[in-house]
Amino acid sequence: MIVGLGNPGSQYEQTRHNAGFWFLERLANIYHASLRAESKFHGSVAKVVISGSDVWLLQPDTFMNLSGQSIAALSRFYKIDPEQILVVHDELDLSPGTARLKQGGGHGGHNGLRDTIARLGTKMFARLRIGIGHPGDKSRVHDYVLHRASQDDQIAIDLAIQNAIDVVELIVNGDWDKAMNRLHTSN
Repeated sequence: MIVGLGNPGSQYEQTRHNAGFWFLERLANIYHASLRAESKFHGSVAKVVISGSDVWLLQPDTFMNLSGQSIAALSRFYKIDPEQILVVHDELDLSPGTARLKQGGGHGGHNGLRDTIARLGTKMFARLRIGIGHPGDKSRVHDYVLHRASQDDQIAIDLAIQNAIDVVELIVNGDWDKAMNRLHTSN
């Protein structure tokens, strides 16, 4: 399963916090998939074949802070182990233009990850972190993630998303080291 985190609604569509949604929408488009709303999964889903494997794409329609509700619902229904889940999210601690893969770990203050860890009962799922940069002061983070990136930052974020999409087949095939090496040296 590949999950893109973000907030639903047109007012959030172009905000930095929706980098996970941007990734998932682009991936769905590449595989000619239409995300369709599924209330039992609290989100929009599509099933695609990537490198010969069936992969569920999920875009939660819960707000960011409740992302785990959607992830847990789909993973339990289809018996997808946490180790088979890739969560794509915005990352304040990485500059725009940077994307990094990570296995497990904490939530780092990201509420979408915090809820996912709580709902899955484990930290052992993969993450694709899309850098959005940091506003410089902790008190400005909330406002920062809920606003548009500058034009230069958006171009850099879009490039990082494309670089990440370029290694999705490696990830699905289990070539984690090769995917990390290629992605981490491309940006």
